Amino acid sequence: MDKFDWQIIHALQRNGRLTNQEIGDLIGLSASQCSRRRQVLEQKSIILGYSARINPNALGISITTMIHVNLKNHGANPKHAIHDLIENEDQILEAFSLSGDADFILKVVAENLDHLSSFISEKLLACADISHIKSYIVLKKFKEQNEMLVKTK
Repeated sequence: MDKFDWQIIHALQRNGRLTNQEIGDLIGLSASQCSRRRQVLEQKSIILGYSARINPNALGISITTMIHVNLKNHGANPKHAIHDLIENEDQILEAFSLSGDADFILKVVAENLDHLSSFISEKLLACADISHIKSYIVLKKFKEQNEMLVKTK
C-alpha cells in the first residue's frame, strides 16, 4: 500500500459516500485510478464494506448496555453455543472474546429496561453454558469513532 491507498482509506472513513471522482479531486488522482485502487482494497478485504450510521433513538432504542459474560466451562461446545447465540440475536450489536475476568463483552441495545430485562432473562441466563453475567448500562456516550488510524504519508 502506498500513500494514495492510505489517503483513499482515510477519505472513505470520513465519508463512505464519496465518488471516485471526489476522492481523486481530494488526493490528486483520476477517478479511474481511484476506482481501480478502491477495488483492490475491497478485494484484499482492507475495505470491508460501507454502511450508514443510524440514530438509535429514531428507532425507539433508548438503552445501550455492555454485558460481561462468563462461561461455565471453556470447551468447544460452550464456545459454539455462545457464538451461535451472539450471531442470532439482533440486539447484540458487538461481541468481543476477551482475556481477563470476562470471557465475552457484549454490546446490547434495547427499547427500554423491561426489554433489556427480558433479553437478559430469556436469552442470556437461559443459555445453559453461561455461568454469570454483569450488565453495565451506558448513561452517556462520550466518543464514538469509526475511523481507524491510517498512515497519510
